[in-house]
Amino acid sequence: NPPPPADTVSILRGLKPRYELHHGVRIRDEALLAAATLSHRYIPDRFLPDKAIDLMDEACAKLKNELTSKPTALDEVDRKVIRLEMERLSLSSDFAGKAGKDGAEIDEAETKRLQSLDEELEELKRTQFRMNEKWDRERGSVDNISEIKEKIAATNLEIENLERDFDLNKAAELKYYNLPELEKELEKLQGIVDEKAAAGASGEEDDWGEPFLRDEVVAEDIANVVAVWTGIPPQKMMENDRERILKMGDLLSERVVGQDDAIVKVTEAIQRSRAGLNDPSKPIASLIFLGPTGVGKTELCKALSEFMFDTEDAMIRIDMGEYMEKQSVSRLVGSPPGYVGYDEGGQLTDAVRRKPYSVLLFDEMEKAHPDVFNIMLQMLDDGRITDSKGNQVNFRNTIIIFTSNVGSQDILDLGSSDEIGDQELMKEKVTSAMRGSFKPEFLNRIDEQVIFNSLSKKDLRGIVSIEIKRLEQRLAERSIELTITDEALDFLVDVGFDPNYGARPLKRVIQRELETTMAQGILKGDFGDGDVVEATVSKERLCLRKAGTVVVEEEDEGFEEAGAAVATAGKKKKRREDDVSSD
Repeated sequence: NPPPPADTVSILRGLKPRYELHHGVRIRDEALLAAATLSHRYIPDRFLPDKAIDLMDEACAKLKNELTSKPTALDEVDRKVIRLEMERLSLSSDFAGKAGKDGAEIDEAETKRLQSLDEELEELKRTQFRMNEKWDRERGSVDNISEIKEKIAATNLEIENLERDFDLNKAAELKYYNLPELEKELEKLQGIVDEKAAAGASGEEDDWGEPFLRDEVVAEDIANVVAVWTGIPPQKMMENDRERILKMGDLLSERVVGQDDAIVKVTEAIQRSRAGLNDPSKPIASLIFLGPTGVGKTELCKALSEFMFDTEDAMIRIDMGEYMEKQSVSRLVGSPPGYVGYDEGGQLTDAVRRKPYSVLLFDEMEKAHPDVFNIMLQMLDDGRITDSKGNQVNFRNTIIIFTSNVGSQDILDLGSSDEIGDQELMKEKVTSAMRGSFKPEFLNRIDEQVIFNSLSKKDLRGIVSIEIKRLEQRLAERSIELTITDEALDFLVDVGFDPNYGARPLKRVIQRELETTMAQGILKGDFGDGDVVEATVSKERLCLRKAGTVVVEEEDEGFEEAGAAVATAGKKKKRREDDVSSD
């Protein structure tokens, strides 16, 4: 059996001097603790102490590369000096060309630019010189420490050889005279480096704060290596995010509107996991999202992915409408040997193997073939699936979410009612519909069944505000500011409200009424960089105009008459259709 993390730390402490000598760096004890604990938690497909040793080795090698490279701050100054020198050379050649021509006038702005370039270059070169001096001093200190460590290692090796050859007098001289002197010198040099680092961090030494070179491997370096291996942001591994988890519901509510009950259930499931009370052999959480189309089921998955892993790309989405036939089920875990596609792997297993920390979304689960649920049972119960090649894929660090439209009509009919009896009746009908569509052994392995209510006009008003903010951010890239009145917001809500289709018609209305009109105004040149555009309602239409301008609407009489004629014809046609339908 592999050793526990506590024993792994003892093993790493024994290996620490050898890795310090090999890489020429120092390793803090906190880095050893982080290597053992983080590898045990976030790298489940390997064993201790091997994975912890690899973490420490890679972190040391990465820091050694930084020690032998030019500091980033100094490199930026060098590049800026080269760029300014090239610009100065170009201006000087222009001046020389104009001076050779009779009657050519030298622009005063170019002269001032050349003078400012000279002054800036002089200041930058002074800064460059001071930074190079500091870098040389720090590099010399690090090299001296490495040299002393090599001497200590060589002395210890020589002592071992002399003791093996029974030359005890010479071995005692090295062991009790030379070696203590080297260790004192090493301790002195390390103390000087630590004092300079503390002075630089407090800003007492110079204007650049912390030292350019750092020869100590800390816990943050280990977390950065784990982040490269797993894709988890390093701050998620190092920080104590209790406060953030406790405020998770509020953060999700800023993005998902009108689904407070669903957010509460999702938040509670994640909080149980982060508190360490869930079963470690199962996924973080397994949920079923039930509700009509366009009410925020997929949006909540994206918000959850961004909250947990800082990016929406951590969500793996599988459309179960592609697995309606029996022969397509093998695509999830890979085709068996001898069949076409055996070397390609499974779409589910390969995706989770590449991103073991992700939100796994199975969209429209009711459309999948019944054999798909047999694969899901092992994933939900044991947190693993064996693919077609015999490899086990770990699902214990994923959040598994199924979405379904089962019982949507019952939610639309009774979900908007505030009466307690109607709400309980709605839940009973949805649960009955679930039992009729899915197997009992599948439903019994789900942690929570989350019901999404239909959206009201009040909820759509909040969604409009969110979409308008996103549009404002896109317009800010063109330096255009958008202001929209409350009347215009109400107009978009009224036009886009449809309880059967949720928020998707609203997004189409915003795209048609607002985004398209704005795009046409930009292309025509009506709106440009730095403009403030106001969105108002005029004659039951959304109007865009520059701030401070008055729109004069003139209507042609012929156009009004033609419009009235079309309206009359439309009414007559509608009346004939009603008569035919009544017959």
